[in-house]
Amino acid sequence: MEERMGGPKLPEGFLVRMRGLLGEEYEEFLNGYGRENAQGLRLNPLKVSGGWESQRLTEEFGLRKVPWAREGYYFDREMRPGKHPFHDAGVFYIQEPSAMAAVELLDPVPGELVLDLCAAPGGKTTQIAGHLLGEGLLVSNEIHPARARILSQNVERMGVANAVVTNQEPDSLARRFGGFFDKILVDAPCSGEGMFRKDQEAREQWNPENVAMCARRQAEVLDQAAKMLKPGGRLVYSTCTFAPEENEGTVSGFLRRNPEFSVERTKGVKGLDRGRPEWTEGGHEELKYTFRIWPHRAEGEGHYLAVLRKTGERDTLFSAAGRKQKMPSYIKDRQVIKLWRAFAEDTFTREGLEIFDSDAQNHLVLFGEQLYRIPGGMPDYQGLRVLRAGLHLGTVKKNRFEPSHGLALYLKKEQVKRWESRDAADPDMGAYLRGETLRTEERRGGGWVLMLAEDYSVGWAKQVGEILKNHYPRGLRRLS
Repeated sequence: MEERMGGPKLPEGFLVRMRGLLGEEYEEFLNGYGRENAQGLRLNPLKVSGGWESQRLTEEFGLRKVPWAREGYYFDREMRPGKHPFHDAGVFYIQEPSAMAAVELLDPVPGELVLDLCAAPGGKTTQIAGHLLGEGLLVSNEIHPARARILSQNVERMGVANAVVTNQEPDSLARRFGGFFDKILVDAPCSGEGMFRKDQEAREQWNPENVAMCARRQAEVLDQAAKMLKPGGRLVYSTCTFAPEENEGTVSGFLRRNPEFSVERTKGVKGLDRGRPEWTEGGHEELKYTFRIWPHRAEGEGHYLAVLRKTGERDTLFSAAGRKQKMPSYIKDRQVIKLWRAFAEDTFTREGLEIFDSDAQNHLVLFGEQLYRIPGGMPDYQGLRVLRAGLHLGTVKKNRFEPSHGLALYLKKEQVKRWESRDAADPDMGAYLRGETLRTEERRGGGWVLMLAEDYSVGWAKQVGEILKNHYPRGLRRLS
């Protein structure tokens, strides 16, 4: 390992390779490791409608725009937005700025069927969900169970209703979803060279054998993803490494094995450099239309991105490929539906009821005691390891229905009859997030109350007289 002044120790083999690749730019590249990494967050369109709301948040947190992401911003390290109640409310997602580029190139639009194949911890999945705006279907997959649980938690926090979180190997998904998706994101596991400035573990684990192993694994994942894309569909491949074997090399090999794909000649994007086909032995000329983010040229860590298009005419949204799939078995238990409807009619305004009006007939499913609303277009989930089957509505008890935290984060105050708001800086807000009981002056006759951090839902309380009994999840409560 070699240590540069003001920067971390870097693997010698990595340095030798980068000197050969970058030539005159090598010293500038290396000096970048002495600078602090950029901090970024992304506003959530499912919560923030834009206009004055975005402007207010920009001013409050001193945000600066990330050039390649429409909801992305840089923030100063001193701001610590992760400690703000708006973070708990899913108003924004803290995300490395370069990582925001992949979804912008994927460009999902409302109504599409989208797969995020390697989705944990959830930054790109929740970014896709923000583009879909609640319309269409997002399948978010992660093969590692612990990381899949974190992914599911972040989907919940951001108020996403149309995402199904799965924990499957790519080949098992490919057998179920052949030719199903309009767009697929493969943010592939990689050697992590682009994160060396901030990730000590990636630096310590680096070696040429690991780079080669990652390239082989990426090839396998991409080949499975190709099977799940519709003709005319778009696939974005991304990594956070500089290694040509994992970037241009992986894409070049994929194109040879899958001649029905080509690199989409996407226009230049501000802040993104082009790929380098000459870095790959026998590389395709069209690799010059792929992208790289260099930390010495942009405010972000190292990333590589390729936009791939599958030959053929794009089918209509929710096409025959989706309709041929066997659909889930929706709930027919009248008692469960009765309990859910009783809760909904007591809790929701007319606007809120309109969202769920059709669910008693077709989109409600029960996993044990847990009631979910499955997104439209989702095929049969039997045989899949599903951690989150859409919007978790709540728990069906013997004689009552108890709403979930996910339902609270999905709802807006206009959709409920009873809500209680506290300023983000109010001590009561901190007390609520610590799980403490609050008092209220509102006389509402009892029932479920949606708690708000100013205008943004953050959880449930249950009113009894002047007391608001806290139902913020124990596992999420703050210690101070």
